[in-house]
Amino acid sequence: MASTGRVSRPELAYKPKQGEIPTNPGVYRFRDAEGRVLYVGKAKNLRSRLSNYFAPLHTLHERTRRMVTTAASVEWTVVDSDIDSLQLEYMWIKEFDPPFNVRYKDDKSYPFMAITLADEAPRVIVTRNRRIAGARYFGPYPKVWAVHDTIDLMIKVFPIRTCSDASYKKAMATGRPCFPGQIGRCGGPCSGKVSVEEHRAIVNDFMAFMSGGDQRFAKELTTRMRESSAAMDYEAAARYRDRLQAIDAVLSKSALVLDDDIDVDLFGIAEDELAAAVQHFVIRGGRVRAVRATTIEKELDISGGELVDQILQRTYGTARGSEVPRQVLVPALPDDTGDLEQWLQERRGKKVTIQVAQRGQKADLMRTAALNARQALMIHKTRRTSDYVARTQGLTDLQNALGLPDAPLRIECYDVSHLSGTNVVASMVVFEDGLPRKDQYRSFSIAETTDDTDSIGQVLTRRLAYLDRPEPETAAETVNDDGTVVTERRKPRFAYPPQLLVVDGGQPQVAAAARALRNAGHEEIALCGIAKRLEEVWLPGEEYPVILPRTSEALYLLQRLRDEAHRFAITHQRKRRRRDIQSVLAEVPGLGEARIKALLRHFGSVAALKRASEEEIVALPGIGPSLAAAIRTHLTDG
Repeated sequence: MASTGRVSRPELAYKPKQGEIPTNPGVYRFRDAEGRVLYVGKAKNLRSRLSNYFAPLHTLHERTRRMVTTAASVEWTVVDSDIDSLQLEYMWIKEFDPPFNVRYKDDKSYPFMAITLADEAPRVIVTRNRRIAGARYFGPYPKVWAVHDTIDLMIKVFPIRTCSDASYKKAMATGRPCFPGQIGRCGGPCSGKVSVEEHRAIVNDFMAFMSGGDQRFAKELTTRMRESSAAMDYEAAARYRDRLQAIDAVLSKSALVLDDDIDVDLFGIAEDELAAAVQHFVIRGGRVRAVRATTIEKELDISGGELVDQILQRTYGTARGSEVPRQVLVPALPDDTGDLEQWLQERRGKKVTIQVAQRGQKADLMRTAALNARQALMIHKTRRTSDYVARTQGLTDLQNALGLPDAPLRIECYDVSHLSGTNVVASMVVFEDGLPRKDQYRSFSIAETTDDTDSIGQVLTRRLAYLDRPEPETAAETVNDDGTVVTERRKPRFAYPPQLLVVDGGQPQVAAAARALRNAGHEEIALCGIAKRLEEVWLPGEEYPVILPRTSEALYLLQRLRDEAHRFAITHQRKRRRRDIQSVLAEVPGLGEARIKALLRHFGSVAALKRASEEEIVALPGIGPSLAAAIRTHLTDG
């Protein structure tokens, strides 16, 4: 039986005495001064778990510190078992929708196939509405036409109702078949071919097939076709043959990825500090029956296992037993895997296992799901920063958070990249009105440097120099075929000063950038840094960072800037490295471009090639002993 305790003290509202917290399993809630629930969590040992929140504030994660200092009280409910705590946590998260718990956003852009089971004669429809009372859903599908194609094939095998409710009522009242029934497009009772009870049985077969029972129906139809043929009922045999062909056509659209007796749900997850994208592959009878996409907004820093825990609770919290598979594959196991398995088993009525795919087809499919999740996360972030309303909000939020006089319409972000301390390069990316201006991106090569802070200082010094001695505008004239002269004016590099400089890093990098601004005499330009580990925003001379909400459009904008600067720096470094490698090998007599590419594909780098023996080099097609010796000699002497 559950019991409830509560602690609230005006002088230190968030910190109960250690002895007041029980050691039982249970669920806890943090509330603010107005009583709103801020966060819900579960624990095997409430005292042990809650003590983590009340450690010295400077040792807490910035966002955890923000949550516990925002709270005015903490309360807990003791339960009998870990399973009870899991169920209670799920109920409270659904009820209170706490702002510091992960927040889900389903991708509503995909269409579904739905069976309206609440109707007297259920019909099959294409819809994006997931709230039809009593409906059974299949999908989602990538395109609307894909759902229509599947339905067209399915009703050849399982002729169920497709007409509208108005057509159905009119047909049943008049006794005349509905129009789709007259042309063979509707198999409901309104077509005059089956009774309501017979139609319901066909609907059940339709759903069983879509849920993974395809092999049974294929075998039954094959048997009936052969029996009809043996009885010389060739017309019936032809109907069964056509249905078999329709089944084959449906199955050809649903790729067989695993053995045909495997039912499994697979979750591919991609995440960063602010958000996560989930791709849920529903596999029944060895085939991918549906792919469900979800985006998650994260407020507190949580581990991969904790995220999986929350995803599984949400996915199966209201699921029917038939919707829970015998196996669930995830990228990381939660700490309470055994409790989750028992919880799922209670819903399914049979054993359920939660595992990480290690090898084979399931591991390959997990990699596919993870790749889809990474792409979905990238699209999610890109959409947010490209949406006009979100961009405007992001720039306004950034202005307020950094205390700027105006919204920073031009932002430049800098990142330094190197390879084990060598081949140091830096990038500058430019965003105007919250959008990238790729024509104004710049890259820098750094010959000598001591560390990242020195590199940042060098790059900004070089960039800021253009503000005082800008390059002149140039003009190029071209003559068209008709003899007219066209003048193309080209603006100089670094044509406009930024309102905000962003550097990738924390206090040391920001301090280096501030020195460069001060030495250049341009302290009117605002400056901040974004530290990747905790997504903290650092300002010059400040002891503590600015913590933006995880769902803040300003933080998404800064993160996109930082990620784009990092991508551009890495790209520039790889191009330079490729040029360096090819230039070294191009000096070897007799070694052409094709052989250089073959060497680099095989060995990966000049360093690996230097370590290779002549016998290993000779093993490549087109390279004989003398050429291998020349390569070895050239690289050794170099």
